[in-house]
Order: sequence, then structure tokens, then C-alpha cells
Amino acid sequence: MRQPRWPGLRAPAREQKMKLSSLVAAAALSASAVLVPLPAVAAASALYVATTGNDSNAGTIAAPLKTIQKAVDLVSAGGTIHVRGGTYAPATNIQILENGTRSAPITLRAHNSERVVIDGENMPHTPGPVGSSIPRSERGAIHIEGDWWRLIGLEIIHGPYGIFGLDVNNTVFDRITTRDNYESGLHIVLASSNNQILDLDSSGNRDPRKNGESADGLAIKEGSGTGNVVRGARLWNNSDDGLDFWMFSSPILVENSVAWGNGFNRWNLPDFTGDGNGFKLGGNAVAAGHTVRNSAAWDNAAGGFVDNNNPGRHTVDRSTAWDNPGTGFDFSRSSSTLTKNLSVANGTAVSLGSGSTGSGNSWNTGGSWPLQSTDPGAVTGPRDADGSIRSSSFLRPASGADVGVRFP
Repeated sequence: MRQPRWPGLRAPAREQKMKLSSLVAAAALSASAVLVPLPAVAAASALYVATTGNDSNAGTIAAPLKTIQKAVDLVSAGGTIHVRGGTYAPATNIQILENGTRSAPITLRAHNSERVVIDGENMPHTPGPVGSSIPRSERGAIHIEGDWWRLIGLEIIHGPYGIFGLDVNNTVFDRITTRDNYESGLHIVLASSNNQILDLDSSGNRDPRKNGESADGLAIKEGSGTGNVVRGARLWNNSDDGLDFWMFSSPILVENSVAWGNGFNRWNLPDFTGDGNGFKLGGNAVAAGHTVRNSAAWDNAAGGFVDNNNPGRHTVDRSTAWDNPGTGFDFSRSSSTLTKNLSVANGTAVSLGSGSTGSGNSWNTGGSWPLQSTDPGAVTGPRDADGSIRSSSFLRPASGADVGVRFP
């Protein structure tokens, strides 16, 4: 696995499977954590899937299978499923229930960077009626409960959730696109630990069932498990929030990620209730100390970075909130530490309450903060070939001060 180019990147240091009751200290995300590379994949058989294939075939590149589910059912630990380019539109969701192992994870990937689209429009609940619920097993165009998987280079659209992970551990979501789904783009719940979400693009997700209240770009909610890392995510134009850690009681590390344009009713949903925060770090008084580094939130309907009544000890470092009508950094109900952050042109620059502190932030220094560039085009446009967000002077202080996000 490549190592990202952005500064301060550290992978999780633990690999044990977590149970929901385990609440491990936030040291796994501390600045002293050691980079732990992903284990090497042992040589194993490969299976191929193509839109022109047949599920009676052998699954070779010359005689591919037709459905991704058939390949998932056949693959064993250490195997790789290569999906050829094209659109796959099954009538039921893809169920990933088996486990790989640490030394032999299972890979599901787009073959040779071909464009693979998994379209969930034919699945149930796309969308469901207002007020309805979705049975857990039917959530997600890809529904994953297995551990030790790698999902690479897939595009998931129009699903009842894009990807839904339940009790998923030690899994890598690498260069995934989740867009225009009927719930959150990538959603992980319950006892889930040591997952890596790398270079995710998640946009345009909405939930007509709940009037826009629930569909986030990325949601890690209602569970626990240490070692989860989000790196290089772009989360935009979702009906609720860009990122939401509602009631997740273990620390999560977020780095080099951006959220913009969330919380607006772009679909004319009736009685719209989307929240519209860039980064929502919890909620409902469930405590966990999350870490956010080198990230940015702009043009969201409400706030930039908010604790949302998570009373934990968050760390927010070198991040930027710009042009959000609410509060740029709202950590008024937690005991958080904010350092070298930049808040510009928000409704309110910062709200720290009595429990949060910080130093070196724009509001500590005072004065005005003109920016080198307010053009997000390089950041929001195509990624570099390795999946990285492109370099830009967007949101850098014109003074050159060492404050806020950097897109190197």
C-alpha cells in the first residue's frame, strides 16, 4: 500500500478484533504512534468478473464470472477479485460475510484502474417511503460484515446506503467513490476497529426516508473500536453532514480531509432537516476524544468543525474553517485542545466554552486573515494518479503564517 504524501500521517498501531464493550484509551491515535504497514498479501488465486461473463465460468480472465456476488461467495482468504470495467446493477445487495486473515486478506478491486460502477437502483429501498426503515442486512449496495478485506477503486451509486459496514474490522477502503446514494455514502457501525478509509470521495448522498436528516458522506456511528483512520477524504454536497461520528465511543483519527457544501436541500425534499456541518465529532453526550489534523471545511450550511455535545478530549490541529454561516470551530461542550487552526469569514469564528483551550490559532493572534486563494478548483477537481488531493494554495494565509490547512 502506498504511503500518502501529506504531513503527519500515522497508521493505527493495533490489529485485534474489538467487541462493542471494549473502550481502549486514545493512545492508539497519539502523536507518538508508530507507522504500521499493512501486511503483505500472500500469493493466492485470482477471480475475474465482467459484465459479459457467466457465473458458470471458471472465473479466469478469459472466462470471467458475471456477478460480483458469485466471486465473493467463491473467494477464499488471500484471494483477489478483479472486477472488469462496466456497470453492475444487481437486484439485491452484495453481501460480504466471510473473513480474510491478517496474513491473507481478501481483495475486491477494479481491475487495472478500469472504471467499475456498482449501481444499486434496482435494490429495495431506493428510496423507501418517508418514515420507513431498512432492515440491517439490506443496507448498502455493498454490505460488509467480514474482516480483513481490501476494497479498492470501486464506485458505488444509487444504493440503500453506498457501503454499509457492520462489525467490520481490519479492512481498507481505498480510493472508493460513493455518490448519489439514498443514505450515507460509507457507513460503519457497532464493534468496528482498525479500519482505514483512504482517499474516499463521497458526494450527493441523501435520504428521502428521513427528509435529509441522516445521509452523510462518511458516518462512523453508534459503536466502538480503536484504530480507525480517515485519511484524504473529500465529502461534499451530502444532505446531512460531511462526516459524522454520532455516538461512536472510541477515538478516530482524521487527517488531510475536506468537507464542503453539505446540508443544503439540493433535491427539493419536503420538510428538509439536514444539519449541514463539515465535521461532526459525535453526539448525544457519548464521550470519545477524536483527532483532526490538516483538514478543511467550507461553504457548509451550518458549522465547520463541531463537537456536537461529545464531551471527550478532542485534538484539532492545523485545520481551516472558511465561509460557514455557523461557527467555524465549535467545541463548547467538550474539553478539547485546538492548535494552529484558522477560522475566516464564518458566522462565528470559534466557541470554546470553559473546557476547551488552545494556542497559535487565528483567534488567539487576532487581526484580519486575507487568503492567498479562495479558488478550490485544484482541491475539488481530479486527484493525482496515486489518489492524493492536488497541491494548491487554497485557504493559505496571505501572510504566510503557519496556521491552518496545507495542500502541499
